[in-house]
Amino acid sequence: MRVVLVEDLYLLREGLTHLLTAHGFEVVSAVETGPELLTAVEEHRPDVAIVDVRLPPTFTDEGLQAAHEARRRIPGLPVLVLSQHVEQLYARELLADGSGAIGYLLKDRVFNATQFVDALRRVAEGGTAMDPEVISKLVESNAHQEPLGTLTAREREVLELMAEGCSNAAVSHRLYISEGAVSKHIASVFGKLNLTNSNDTNRRVLAVLAYLNSANLD
Repeated sequence: MRVVLVEDLYLLREGLTHLLTAHGFEVVSAVETGPELLTAVEEHRPDVAIVDVRLPPTFTDEGLQAAHEARRRIPGLPVLVLSQHVEQLYARELLADGSGAIGYLLKDRVFNATQFVDALRRVAEGGTAMDPEVISKLVESNAHQEPLGTLTAREREVLELMAEGCSNAAVSHRLYISEGAVSKHIASVFGKLNLTNSNDTNRRVLAVLAYLNSANLD
């Protein structure tokens, strides 16, 4: 799997490159600015891009804007965005087009190599990988709004794990309940959120994320 990486901090950029290489990825380009990212993705057409949100020169949202532009130039380009802190606005912007192949993780997740690599593979395969802390804040922000407020505590747990990109089997494992129970909870969640049911896990996750994205977040 071919990766383009943009990270302005040299040590983290090198560390990510070594980590990815050790797990079988091919880092075809590792750069430090948004313009360099755009050049690299157009030249190499990678399977996935890893993008730091804050890049030179202002260290605000250059990485996010570069990620949007990269997906405009190469529709459907899988992108995993890394951020130092939870930025709900950034999460909303990433989810806005609802096309999938998007991830948003806090940089702390990089230190868990297994979790990070798993998230990267899910994004590259067209799925989603949202940081648990980001999803938790999104759900909490709308916990008392209709129809999200009608979900039971267990249904909210299932929703959060679905939003992270977990499969039914993974939700079952994380919550110590049967896959049959997971399916029933998911059906209930979709019913309460008035979302069309689907056998495509990624589409179901994206539908839930689109619903959360449409709410007014603080």
